[in-house]
Amino acid sequence: MILYPAIDLLDGRVVRLHKGEFDAVTDYGDDPRAVAEQFGEAGAVWVHVVDLSGARDGARRQGEIIRSICETGLRVQTGGGVRNSEDIEELLAAGVERVIIGSLAVTDPKRVSGWLQHYGGDHITLALDVRQIAGRYRPALKGWTDTSDTTLEDVIVRYEGKGLAHALVTDIGRDGDLSGPNIALYKRLAADYPSINWQASGGVSSLDDLRAAREAGAAGAITGKALYEGRFTIGEAVACLRDA
Repeated sequence: MILYPAIDLLDGRVVRLHKGEFDAVTDYGDDPRAVAEQFGEAGAVWVHVVDLSGARDGARRQGEIIRSICETGLRVQTGGGVRNSEDIEELLAAGVERVIIGSLAVTDPKRVSGWLQHYGGDHITLALDVRQIAGRYRPALKGWTDTSDTTLEDVIVRYEGKGLAHALVTDIGRDGDLSGPNIALYKRLAADYPSINWQASGGVSSLDDLRAAREAGAAGAITGKALYEGRFTIGEAVACLRDA
């Protein structure tokens, strides 16, 4: 399983949101590249970068910072404010390996399916961030400020046969609160849609959480706050997943 340490960018700073709320921000400094370099020196191969400013405002705003993170040699998965093919091409040209598509994956599956076919499944990751409402998981939109009427399963079905290879699912109710990932959800997704490499996101608080995500069938796990708060180190996480 791949470890994806997370760097969330808001107006040039490294932050974490609590359950996706922009008025619940914890600040971790103003040098995103240095954070990425520290992750790489500790053994990380990938980094998960989210442009929260772009996601919130509907336009990608921190491209130069993302480019500088790519220059560290880490493999970069990033998104936030990606709205058209030009955005994708600029990110790929900057050195990004996988571009994350969020709201459009829900609202415009025809266009996103075209991107999957054009750029290839290994260069696109769908971000399906969900809230549990009346027992069903429903995708959140526009930087988690709106919620869709459709269900998570409805969205996934639209991409069958379209080349989808990578998708992350964030349980917003667990994001940033260190309560543990939604293992039951990832286990079901891995069983029902085994051709997709699922990334667990939201709530990771311990090495046991990483082991549980791997055992549930997740191909990757994104972790942010647990690293910044010192719950475990990159080195410990890499060793844990290597030895599991």
